[in-house]
Amino acid sequence: MRVLVIGSGAREHALCLALAADPSVTALVCAPGNAGTAAVAEQRPVTSTDPAAVASLARALAADLVVIGPEAPLVAGVADAVRAAGIACFGPSGAAAQLEGSKAFAKDVMTAAGVPTGGSFVCTTPDQAAAALDAFGAPYVVKDDGLAAGKGVVVTTDRAAALAHAAACERVVIEEFLAGPEVSLFCVTDGTTVVPLLPAQDFKRIFDGDAGPNTGGMGAYAPLDWLPEGTVEQVVATVAQPTVDEMRRRGVPFAGLLYVGLAMTTSGPKVIEFNARFGDPETQVVLALLESPLAGLLNAAAVGTLVQHPPPVWRDAAAVTVVIAAANYPGTPRIDDAIGGGDQPGMIHAGTRRDGDGVLRSSGGRVLSATAVGPSLAEARTAAYRLVAGIDLPGSQHRTDIAWRAVNGEVTVPV
Repeated sequence: MRVLVIGSGAREHALCLALAADPSVTALVCAPGNAGTAAVAEQRPVTSTDPAAVASLARALAADLVVIGPEAPLVAGVADAVRAAGIACFGPSGAAAQLEGSKAFAKDVMTAAGVPTGGSFVCTTPDQAAAALDAFGAPYVVKDDGLAAGKGVVVTTDRAAALAHAAACERVVIEEFLAGPEVSLFCVTDGTTVVPLLPAQDFKRIFDGDAGPNTGGMGAYAPLDWLPEGTVEQVVATVAQPTVDEMRRRGVPFAGLLYVGLAMTTSGPKVIEFNARFGDPETQVVLALLESPLAGLLNAAAVGTLVQHPPPVWRDAAAVTVVIAAANYPGTPRIDDAIGGGDQPGMIHAGTRRDGDGVLRSSGGRVLSATAVGPSLAEARTAAYRLVAGIDLPGSQHRTDIAWRAVNGEVTVPV
């Protein structure tokens, strides 16, 4: 199978690593890629949000399967163009990707499907925003309705800050705050059948103790030993399958990766958000624990034969990833610094490039993900931070508490 992966982040590097290890993959190309994907896949330049350009590249490569990593190409309709070229594509259509592209659309689908989630208001004026904040009270949850690379959400007890974020966005969704530990569940679907992957937990705030602004994610771990037995099956039955069924009923079937972001509340799992693709950094730990081949699973979702495909098989182990970010992230990051230690095994690349002399340099906000697998979560965590200690990147920042509370048995589901 000839596979083309679209994207240039850590998620795409993790996908390429898993696909390169799959014996059914005979050729692997990543476009545009980064310094990490270059070690395991052929690199090709492409504007990932240009549907015609991606479809043209897929045809030129005689690709059997295209895997679209980031959300922006999906919302731009890249998957539609690839399918129109007669090539199987893992990733939802532009219309279906509105589950991530519009928080308001996602809430509407959830309401129609009876999916458990928090109450919400769609606001376009300061007066509407103020009324919505007062209706729910603090903590305030204000979400930019459009794509914001994981950074369009403000959760705060400061009403003025919440109003300021609402004013800075054209349209916002203001939601009820959902208290409880968060869970990320990836569900592979062909528009009818839903296959859950391993649940993970990520860390969105920039600083230890979940302080500071939201980021695209500063680390993750899996599995979640504290999650009650049967939770995954419950989420598939009450969230993922009803959502997929509702999308199909609307004539916009969702085929690809449905990312279900959950809060484990006192009244059970409730949806915080949907994404239309693999999440980063959870992908790094979930795929590190996948024992069965990846390409066949993604292809089955792309061609509508998921019900016939064997379920995924998981390693009896744990994985932890710690994101190493550039100075000033999640603001405008400092870039172009030389990186020492970035090529050690377990280092998954995001914002990296090689200069003309072959020196590894930073090129984005989240630069590397130090990812380790161990027989226990504690051992995986120790190994991941050992990798972090081997990185030399001027001004870099990382959290020191990824998976710490889980290792110490401090994560519990409220009852």
